[in-house]
Amino acid sequence: MLSAGGWAFVAASSLILGAFVAQTFTVSPRFVGEAMAFGAGALIGALAYELIPNENISDVEIWVSFGLGAIVFYALDGFIEARNRTGSPGTAIALGALLDGIPESIVLGISLALGGSVSVGFLVAVLVSNVPEGLSATSEMRSTSSSSRLYRMWLAIAVVSGIAGALGYAAARWMPGVDGRDIQAFAAGAVLTMLASSMIPEAYEEGGRRVSLFTALGFAIAAVLTTLD
Repeated sequence: MLSAGGWAFVAASSLILGAFVAQTFTVSPRFVGEAMAFGAGALIGALAYELIPNENISDVEIWVSFGLGAIVFYALDGFIEARNRTGSPGTAIALGALLDGIPESIVLGISLALGGSVSVGFLVAVLVSNVPEGLSATSEMRSTSSSSRLYRMWLAIAVVSGIAGALGYAAARWMPGVDGRDIQAFAAGAVLTMLASSMIPEAYEEGGRRVSLFTALGFAIAAVLTTLD
């Protein structure tokens, strides 16, 4: 369980790397969009080949879990958008990053519990996708928040993600009656909804038409990486 939490923390820590790049260098919006598109494609590839593999496609229970994950994320994301209009933008952005990170971390924990090792494809996809998210959000917030505050925020999100990874491991291994495949499918629905509602549209807005090629490249690389598991 500690190993699962550690891997989830490492994956989420790339948010801090993105924040460091934003604080240290001048990064063009086009680069941010391209990086975000690559990460989105990588996550889609990992979802397709890791979370809902061919042997589970005809299982109705899996798709019920998938749909529940999508609905839960959609509802929580709507709450965060409302908060963003009425409250602190920094708090809303942090909540959004956390909401993305929890299902991703749960998947990492489950993959370790069920397979004995972390899914390489999904781990790389999460690492890559978190960098532009941390970069973009920090670029928007650094005029109103100190560097130390921003780093503490991302570190807190990484810690919570690590806890989510450990809980995902525990749910798959120790809780009686819990099917790890259902949890994976739930997380897959949440992550895919996140990609469609925020990450892909933002990538296109920042980077233009070229981001479609980076999305395809990210998908292909993640698909190949799944063969290493």
